[in-house]
Amino acid sequence: MNTTQVLLISTLATLLALPARAQAPEPAPAPPPRPERPDRPVVMLPPNPRMPLPPIAIGDGAEALYEQARESIERGRYDRAIKGFNQIIEMKAMQADAAMYWKAYSEDRLGDRAKALTTLADLKKQFTASRWLKDANALEVELRQASGQAVPADLQNNEELKLLALRGLMQNDPDQAMPIIERMMNGSDSPRVKERALFVLSQSRTPRARDIIANAARSGSNPDLQLRAITYLGMMNAPENRQVLEDVYKSSNDPAAKRAVIRSLMMARDSARLLTIAKTESSPDLRRRAVEMLGALKATMELADLYQSESSMDVRKAIVASLGAQRDAATLVTLAKAEKNPEMKREIVAHLSNIKTKEATDYLLELLK
Repeated sequence: MNTTQVLLISTLATLLALPARAQAPEPAPAPPPRPERPDRPVVMLPPNPRMPLPPIAIGDGAEALYEQARESIERGRYDRAIKGFNQIIEMKAMQADAAMYWKAYSEDRLGDRAKALTTLADLKKQFTASRWLKDANALEVELRQASGQAVPADLQNNEELKLLALRGLMQNDPDQAMPIIERMMNGSDSPRVKERALFVLSQSRTPRARDIIANAARSGSNPDLQLRAITYLGMMNAPENRQVLEDVYKSSNDPAAKRAVIRSLMMARDSARLLTIAKTESSPDLRRRAVEMLGALKATMELADLYQSESSMDVRKAIVASLGAQRDAATLVTLAKAEKNPEMKREIVAHLSNIKTKEATDYLLELLK
């Protein structure tokens, strides 16, 4: 008797010894997207300047570390932020240039302007083609103008004043705030101020607000702003936004932006566009991410169809994992019966072993005959 048969016998014995259980009810379907309103919608206030914004990209490795360091800035914990950014810089990660900008920003907030200027100089020297250079130059000008001058304590954090003023204006007169926000997005304000402005816009359902966010998503002049704009387009979930997301995906060469689009299409419940990405994208990693988002949308038929045409073993395993998470034993059994690759067949059987349904049990018994 081989190892696989022993494993199957053990699994079946456990399953057969368990008392019968009623199948857990399927979770209630997600509510339909909120319809567009022709009248002016209520606009939410921007968050307090000290409160963190929604994350733009929670991933793994350097991506997660970068997001945690950014959150430390939002909480005013600049020393902790610097430690995180230093780790990213030492890793020579894709976000190293962004980490150097925010490190300089944090050093200035801690009152060490000389260190901040040195960090900015290193950024410009090491990353001559970085999309952060424009913001780095703006920050350097700001720091040099302030050097040697006695800045009153109530004006030392000009950003906080701007954000508080924006909060008050949105409360009193959203229509008047809109052109001011648009000027902020196109002006020399710091990325942090622009991120808050984007958040304000994301709460509005007006065409003008959507256009400003779409422009930020398309331009990519600042990577963080682009990622936030992409995220907000998915959260706003309008047909026009989904087309913008598709356009951004096709025109971008930035893997982070493409990952953000995939995530936003899932938030918008756009399984058709996710399926297109999963079928046509040349990058196995991006195909795998599209598969995971299809799994989150319970797109069982699409996943089963993809499995037949997919060549990457990792992507096929992601498809099987998504079907396993949905407890779709019937589809997994169909795939297992047709699968010729021993490794993939073991992968499918492993997921079936964790599904306590008649279809799974019957197939496991069949394997032992």
